[in-house]
Amino acid sequence: MIYVSDLAKQKISALRRDAQLTDDYFLRVGVVGGGCSGLSYQMDFDNESQANDQIFEDNDVKVVTDLKSFLYLFGTTLDFSRGLEGKGFYFSNPNATRTCGCGESFSV
Repeated sequence: MIYVSDLAKQKISALRRDAQLTDDYFLRVGVVGGGCSGLSYQMDFDNESQANDQIFEDNDVKVVTDLKSFLYLFGTTLDFSRGLEGKGFYFSNPNATRTCGCGESFSV
């Protein structure tokens, strides 16, 4: 399962409205190689499912990830910060053994 916080849900809803996306669009999250810790998160809206996609719904947000990324993201919570130290989405990933200072990359 991939979880979505209340703040992340609010921001995702606002972004969907601003982009005038229809209901068939969902949030696609993934993991790719790169970043200072070895792996980086990806996030975008999509409306096409792929073979082996893992599909979840939490807090009324449909989240889709590929099977390989899911192995790294299982149990992760997508959150949003409005704080002074940075504004934006971030992942609270219990599988990460190390993260970089900016929080955009991790390793397991």
